[in-house]
Amino acid sequence: MKIEQNKVVEFSYELEVDGQVVDHTTKERPLDYIHGTGSLLPKLEEHIQGMEPGDKFEITLSPADGYGEVDQDRIIDLPKAAFEVNGEIREDLLVPGTTIPMLNSMGGVIPGVVLEVNGDNVKMDLNHRMAGKTLHFKGEVLSVREATEKELTEGLHGEYVHSCGCGGCGGHGHDGGCSCGDDCGCSDGCGCGCDEAEGGCGCDESCDCGCNEGKDCGCN
Repeated sequence: MKIEQNKVVEFSYELEVDGQVVDHTTKERPLDYIHGTGSLLPKLEEHIQGMEPGDKFEITLSPADGYGEVDQDRIIDLPKAAFEVNGEIREDLLVPGTTIPMLNSMGGVIPGVVLEVNGDNVKMDLNHRMAGKTLHFKGEVLSVREATEKELTEGLHGEYVHSCGCGGCGGHGHDGGCSCGDDCGCSDGCGCGCDEAEGGCGCDESCDCGCNEGKDCGCN
């Protein structure tokens, strides 16, 4: 069976950036998705369309075809008060290089990286961590099957039913663990995601969105 619209696909892959493997899956724990539903980066999805189990692929994506260029407007200054959880500022998280889930103005969760802390202000980078990067994928298609009506309606992992705005690797399999408190905001429309901040996207372990694992598997 070939990869076509509404087929459930499993594949293993390696993602190489700047000469280093930064992410991968295995045949035992592959990536799965429903083809044609916007789960993958468009150029990657286009590249593997028509392939069959056993076919191998390799493709290099420019930043424009991947996660875009670095947007300076997404590097922002926030007050420390934005990182208050249960009435206490999480000073332990405000360390350069730490990834913290942030709530945007739409209530979605996006990962932000602490760049620097200066007095009562924190400089955050809200760009995708692969923004500006050239992505080199290589992998193998493992299986292709028809999606069930339930999968088409609810999502392969129920993500259409339990969506929580968690971005990361495409939002596979969200559950209620992604929801965060209402008191996390600030005047800029962003705020610390929730108590699970150290997880990388504000999700609990049952939220299979990939961002807790730092994945960049080509998902949006």
